[in-house]
Amino acid sequence: MPPPEPTDPPERESFSHRLHASTIGSGPRLVMAHGFTQTGLVWNSLDRRLATEHGVVRVDMPGHAASSHVAADLTEGAHLLADLGGRAAYLGYSMGARFCLHLAVARPDLVDSLVLISGTAGLDDPADRADRRSKDEVLADELDPVDGPDPTAGIRTLRQARVDAFLDRWIRQPLFAGVPPEANGMEERRRNTGPGLASSLRLAGTGTQEPLWSNLARLEMPVLVVTGADDAKFTALGARLVGAIGSNATQVVVGGAGHAPHLQRPADVASAVLDHLR
Repeated sequence: MPPPEPTDPPERESFSHRLHASTIGSGPRLVMAHGFTQTGLVWNSLDRRLATEHGVVRVDMPGHAASSHVAADLTEGAHLLADLGGRAAYLGYSMGARFCLHLAVARPDLVDSLVLISGTAGLDDPADRADRRSKDEVLADELDPVDGPDPTAGIRTLRQARVDAFLDRWIRQPLFAGVPPEANGMEERRRNTGPGLASSLRLAGTGTQEPLWSNLARLEMPVLVVTGADDAKFTALGARLVGAIGSNATQVVVGGAGHAPHLQRPADVASAVLDHLR
């Protein structure tokens, strides 16, 4: 059965350790880690739907929003996530899935259950990783250039204009085709800073991730892998994740969705996640 229509439960703020998070709902703890350029509040209605049965901890990941000051690679960020979330179920999307997967490998005792949305265990080929790091460095330089501020514009205005231009191009990628404008969280994404996003690319981009494929068979917690049917690349990667993890992993492919199924089909994703967590 589909989950009940979400309401807006009371919100509690915390600045525990170094990462910022807000918590809604009550019940078993579920920690949610967002994707690149998003924030702890960019989940469309997925977070509120899950909060009908769980205490949902919505984290601003390193380099993002209220955690923009936190510069951390995937290993460091996974430990910061663990410090904040403790023992819980963990859900990560894209970049957030990489952090959650690192946490599950490093501290499986803290991860009761794992949900990976459009995630990967890394690029196998060192040349591919180097190429991705090079491309991400170009993007990082765009967000946080080494040249001085434009004397014709205020520093704050110029920095926000750079972030806005980057975000506009980012969400227009074919990867996110089909996400309705009202669901992409553009205004919330504008809380990010150029230096914060640049540090995220440089330290926690896909090219920085050492492949974890050989470690996945050690995972014993229940694992749900969610992908969009229109995202052939990550649906194939999802099948590979399930195969590498073993019988405790399952995959759900969401019809009519691409790389961000939670933004396109939040009710369908919520149903799959709640069934998994139950």
